[in-house]
Amino acid sequence: MCMGIPMQILEINGLGARCEAKGVEREVSLLMLDPDELAVGDFVVIHLGHAIEKTSAERAADAWAVYDEMLAAEAGEIAAGDSLR
Repeated sequence: MCMGIPMQILEINGLGARCEAKGVEREVSLLMLDPDELAVGDFVVIHLGHAIEKTSAERAADAWAVYDEMLAAEAGEIAAGDSLR
């Protein structure tokens, strides 16, 4: 399954940007978006190192809430599986 990860732009350097999500920073490419429509503080969806869509802070927060639930469910399944051994 492929998922885009919402991140906030911290710095724009031409056609690249430094972005952050949950304390993790990454350098990403802005080649797929119009860099003139992006600013520090904006949220973008990152897929395979490329910003593919500008999004709102609300949509980014909603996506992270779903991702956190998925990670918690996966951790619970792993813990439950470990206790059966």
